[in-house]
Amino acid sequence: MPELTHLDATGRARMVDVTGKPDTEREAIAKGEVLMRPETLALIRQGQVAKGDVLAVAQVAGIMAAKRTSELIPMCHPLVLTSVGLSFEFMEGEASGIRITATVKTTGKTGVEMEALTAVAVAALTIYDMCKAVDRGMRLSNIRLGRKSGGKSGTIVLDGP
Repeated sequence: MPELTHLDATGRARMVDVTGKPDTEREAIAKGEVLMRPETLALIRQGQVAKGDVLAVAQVAGIMAAKRTSELIPMCHPLVLTSVGLSFEFMEGEASGIRITATVKTTGKTGVEMEALTAVAVAALTIYDMCKAVDRGMRLSNIRLGRKSGGKSGTIVLDGP
């Protein structure tokens, strides 16, 4: 089992020193879902949510969150992101809701997995916030890293293509 890199020899938390690592192109894709009643999904799709355009606001929130990840997660390095994209897919049927995918890129010494995960989480929270008046039973679900590339470990695919 690999050692935890965010602990020093005495077991205390530390920020990993990436000074000697080469800059490489890095990308991470994270995913998650907001599960909701079909009626709530219909309101979002029809633009009938009282607070406004749910997906437009969630997209901006996710981008902002990715850019500020190092302010939220204590051991994350501040990164210059070269691209942040979010997409939303309506899920119909038994699992009614919205699937969120965030893709984050940079060229640097450390990866952007946390930025992609933060983008998905904050976009999901934004959807919840904007729709909670009509559906307090919504659930944020299955937030996960789907893929990452770049750096010493190369490409790792955890969740589909």
